[in-house]
Amino acid sequence: MLKALLLENLHPQARTILEAAGFDVTTRTGALDEAELVDALDGVHLLGIRSKTNVTAAALAQAPDLVAIGAFCIGTNQIDLAAAATRGVATFNAPFSNTRSVVEIAIAEIIGLTRRLTEFDKEMHDGVWNKSAVGAHEVRGRTLGIIGYGNIGTQLSVLAENLGMSVVFYDTAEKLALGNARRMHSLDELLQTADVVTLHVDGRPGNAGFFGAAQIARMKPGAILLNLSRGFVVDPAALREAIVSGHLSGAAVDVFPVEPKRKGDPFESELRGLPNVILTPHTGGSTEEAQEAIGQFVAHKLRDYIATGSTTLSVNLPNVALDQPPGVHRLAYLHHNRPGVLAGINATLAEHGVNIEAQLLSTRGELGYVVTDVGSEVDQAVVEALSSQAEAIRLRLLS
Repeated sequence: MLKALLLENLHPQARTILEAAGFDVTTRTGALDEAELVDALDGVHLLGIRSKTNVTAAALAQAPDLVAIGAFCIGTNQIDLAAAATRGVATFNAPFSNTRSVVEIAIAEIIGLTRRLTEFDKEMHDGVWNKSAVGAHEVRGRTLGIIGYGNIGTQLSVLAENLGMSVVFYDTAEKLALGNARRMHSLDELLQTADVVTLHVDGRPGNAGFFGAAQIARMKPGAILLNLSRGFVVDPAALREAIVSGHLSGAAVDVFPVEPKRKGDPFESELRGLPNVILTPHTGGSTEEAQEAIGQFVAHKLRDYIATGSTTLSVNLPNVALDQPPGVHRLAYLHHNRPGVLAGINATLAEHGVNIEAQLLSTRGELGYVVTDVGSEVDQAVVEALSSQAEAIRLRLLS
């Protein structure tokens, strides 16, 4: 029986789906460090994680049975994707399932910070009645600057316009503006225009330290900053200084450079205790609806990869999907992308009298992935001949 290990308190739907597909599933609530992960992966074929468990090349090297990894979140920077690919370990994530949840918390924080609800709430709990409009504003008529106009940024753009906000955005890639949103030609232009700046950039290494003291200084006096992207994008010390000095009137931060691995662990940050600053424990996409959708989406991708070889939406392997009609036997062959591999596969099959019913090849950089359906059972001699080819990374006989 194939084994699956699910970490970091994934939604129960993930376990239900994998068990229904015949997996022996073990669940754990917290993240694991490298040594713990190596021990836990002994004999494991599928690994499910969120954002706290780092799957390093060293850990992958000691997990020969591992076939696929599911990142039950958007980001995959916690996984060494190249090392996983070279070992034939497919990786899947959930790029769309929690988009709405992140957008809704961004809208809530924009309104809450603009109305200074955090300060009124604190004063009321302290027994202070301070009925005042000073520093509290409507969001209608104010300008929202979105940095990173992807799935989250575009949906946020639409909802913000429905609230009466003007929307400007900046993205290094060419993006179609939705509604009345306007593209800014530079980051500086956006920072000088926006009353609220919200970050929705990805986790690529080049974004580390992307938003520091220089960028914060270019923001409008009294502006608000939101970071719901990655913890290493914003310099927390520079943000603290801007809040303390009054240059920024508020901030909301959901992600941090260093985050506790387990629920209940202590949290330290120079942003604690600041006025009109909302801190949340990396829960921007953590609603019950989003976590259920993520659990279903990623678990289905893992199940389908094991059963059919489908790599649709894999983040590290060439994407291939073939319908699997009844009565055929399928070979899924991941290999180094070199000339003549397909010809060699087909020649080997022909030598052993195996007739090809359907075949699809896709490449991605240095990798190639061939899914081949044949009309007869594949004996061990064929498997050994294909696996021994110099270009082979991983061969799976699926039926």
